[in-house]
Amino acid sequence: MPETLEELRSRAKSIRRDIVRMTTEAGSGHPSSSLSAVEVVTALYFGGFLRHDAQNPHWPDRDRFILSKGHAAPVLYAALGQSGYFPHDLIMTLRKLGSALEGHPNMTRLAGVEASTGSLGQGLSLGIGHALAARVDKKDYHTYVMTGDGEIGEGQVWEAAAAAAKYKLDNLTLFVDRNHYQQTGAAEDVLDMDPVDGKFAAFGWHTQAIQGNDMEEVLLALKRARAVKGQPTCILSLTRKGEGILQLLSRLKDENFHGKPLPPKYLDEALAEIG
Repeated sequence: MPETLEELRSRAKSIRRDIVRMTTEAGSGHPSSSLSAVEVVTALYFGGFLRHDAQNPHWPDRDRFILSKGHAAPVLYAALGQSGYFPHDLIMTLRKLGSALEGHPNMTRLAGVEASTGSLGQGLSLGIGHALAARVDKKDYHTYVMTGDGEIGEGQVWEAAAAAAKYKLDNLTLFVDRNHYQQTGAAEDVLDMDPVDGKFAAFGWHTQAIQGNDMEEVLLALKRARAVKGQPTCILSLTRKGEGILQLLSRLKDENFHGKPLPPKYLDEALAEIG
C-alpha cells in the first residue's frame, strides 16, 4: 500500500539518516548530492508510483528507475534497503572491499539496480531504451530517470532529449535534480543551462517545475506526469544540496560539500538536525 503524506515525510527522514550514516561509516561518498534527491526517490519507491517487487526484482512488468547521477548511489541504496531488496544493515558496507554497494550503482551486483551509472550523461539514453522496449514488447511499465543539473551539460543528454520527443515517449519521466552545485562549483558558473525546463519544452517535452524537497509537490508532479499523453515529461526539481543538514553545512562554511562524507565527530549533530 502507498504510504500517506506524513508517512512519506517520515520515510524521507529515515532515508536521510541512512545516507549520512553509511557515508560517514564509509569515509567517502556523496552525501550532499544524495540528500537533495530524497523526496523524489522516497515518493517513487514508497508513494505508489514505482511498480516494483523486492521479491521479484526482474519482474518484466516492473517500472524502472535509473539514477543517472550515479554518485548519489546512497539515496538509491537506502530506498532499496528499506524496500527489502537486501538486508537493511548491508547499507553500512557502502564502498567497502567486496561489498555490492559500490560507490556507483552496479546492476550486475545488486538486485533492484536497473543500470550501472556514474559516467555522467548516459542515463537518459538508457531510459529511452527501456521506454522503447516497453512499446515493442507491448508492456505498460513506466521508466523514470534522474539526472543532476551539472550533468545536463553533457551533449548526449540533448541527443536523447530530441529522440524521446521524436518517439513521443509518454512512458518516460525525467527528473532534473536542480541543486545548483556540481563538483567544481555552482552549476550556473560552470555552464549556465537555464532555463532548463524551457530547453526541454523547446525539444518537445511536457515540463513542470517544482520544489523538489517538498513532498506534497513531488507527489502532485508525479500524478500529473502519468496523465501526459504523446510527450515525455521533464520535471525540473528545484532542490537544496545537503537538504536535511543545511544548518550544519552552513556552520562548516561549505554550501557545496561535494564528494566527501561528514567526519564522525559531526554525525550525531547531523542526525539530530534530520530529526
